[in-house]
Amino acid sequence: MGIKSFQGSRKQQQNVAQPIALKVKDYMTTNLITFKPEQSVQEVVESLIKYKISGGPVVNDRNELVGIISEGDCLKQLSDSRYYNMPLEHDNVEKRMATNVETIDGNMDVFDAANKFLQSKIRRFPIIENGKLVGQISQKDILKAALQLKGQNWNSTTKG
Repeated sequence: MGIKSFQGSRKQQQNVAQPIALKVKDYMTTNLITFKPEQSVQEVVESLIKYKISGGPVVNDRNELVGIISEGDCLKQLSDSRYYNMPLEHDNVEKRMATNVETIDGNMDVFDAANKFLQSKIRRFPIIENGKLVGQISQKDILKAALQLKGQNWNSTTKG
């Protein structure tokens, strides 16, 4: 006599859902606040406050990524300007932005992107396509993708 399962008889599973491929390009922000290298840092600070963002890509006239400027870059400029008694409006983005910008592929899986965020401690990654800036993915965008996946694939009664 065979062992009886407490789960009951097993039925053939026919409609097994295939895992959904969540791509970075499906969750990236495409309507970006961007900055120009010649803009003043003061203008950037005003935009960061107005739009409630922590930084943004710096692009040239051809929409090619040339850097990233963040709150930290602006704070450094503010600190230096006070120390050296230099007005804010005399410094521009080009002098303060980070130019060694790491980008990611829009076709990357969002969970691979999450690992990249964890390894690098970077808050945002620009997405470049054919040499042009097409979007940006943030840690918050990855969290949104994870919530969507939970609603579709995870058993929410057992996973909390």
